[in-house]
Amino acid sequence: MSEDSLQELIETAKTARLRSIAPFSNFLVGAAVRTAEGKIYTGSNIESASYGLTVCGERVAIWKALSEGERDFVELAIVADTESLTPPCGTCRQIIWEFAKHAKIILSNLQGETQECSIKELLPRAFDARFLSAHKD
Repeated sequence: MSEDSLQELIETAKTARLRSIAPFSNFLVGAAVRTAEGKIYTGSNIESASYGLTVCGERVAIWKALSEGERDFVELAIVADTESLTPPCGTCRQIIWEFAKHAKIILSNLQGETQECSIKELLPRAFDARFLSAHKD
């Protein structure tokens, strides 16, 4: 993807961040996932008073795309207002591994810093469906 295309994805994630519902943490996260066809789906974190029900922006974006029939993802931008670039949490890493494992992941902050990485770097030795059929009684 071109630099302009990458910047568009980051800006889209920044906009999604503003739609976060985070009354408890005030930690707003936006995500934007691009399909191989160039469609972009966004997500923002949504907190619940029952903290375990809180959902991260990365999962919202991926689930929105999956629910629309998308299966081939090429890029995922994640934006938070932090000095250090914020990687996805463990749960999001698992979802990215299962549904967007070939996507380039772009971490960004509001100061314009970015870093590209892969899910294989973020989640070495990942668990997936291969292990479900590996154990036979």
